[in-house]
Amino acid sequence: MANVRSNESWLQDLAQPGPARETALAELRRVLLRGLPYALASWLPSSDPQFDSFVDEVIQDTLVRVLDRLDSFEGRSRFTTWVQKIAVRIALSELRRKRWRDVSLDGLLEVSGESGLGLMTDPAPGPEAAVERSDVMARVWRIVEEELTDKQRAMLVATRLHGMPLEEAARRMDTNRNALYKLLHDARRRLKKRLGAEGLSVADVLAAFED
Repeated sequence: MANVRSNESWLQDLAQPGPARETALAELRRVLLRGLPYALASWLPSSDPQFDSFVDEVIQDTLVRVLDRLDSFEGRSRFTTWVQKIAVRIALSELRRKRWRDVSLDGLLEVSGESGLGLMTDPAPGPEAAVERSDVMARVWRIVEEELTDKQRAMLVATRLHGMPLEEAARRMDTNRNALYKLLHDARRRLKKRLGAEGLSVADVLAAFED
């Protein structure tokens, strides 16, 4: 039974192709089928019509990844716990990707600007704080529009303001994560330099949004 297997037993049976591996994979599938509905309840309820097919895809991807990464299991937890964590990461990554699949980058930019920056602030600040924050938002967004390229601005807004996953942003740009990291790094560096030139430090910006 899966619940009495030792970590060593899992590793031994999964290490080589054959009947023992197939049995172990079938047991892991059952473990994941029991655990994923609870783990994903806050993001995708089991009553959702797409739940069963989604979970089946996640389990298939998880089992493939587990076999590829057996050597990385360090034995600090139960093997099944390690497998379930992999499954949850895969599931959440895929749910985030699906969420952003039909979202337009141009649409994100249209709802940004000063009003978009306001999404990051306290929705009900005091009158004085509201005035200060409004002024800072106007100045920051003006700098964003003037200092960044269209591509830098789009990626900064999508990933940092609206929370689009880097993987999805990279896919939209037909690039990879490393190139996107460099793009964002260059954008932040340019913004920091421009803020400094206008006498507005990053600390000043953050302070304006403190409670």
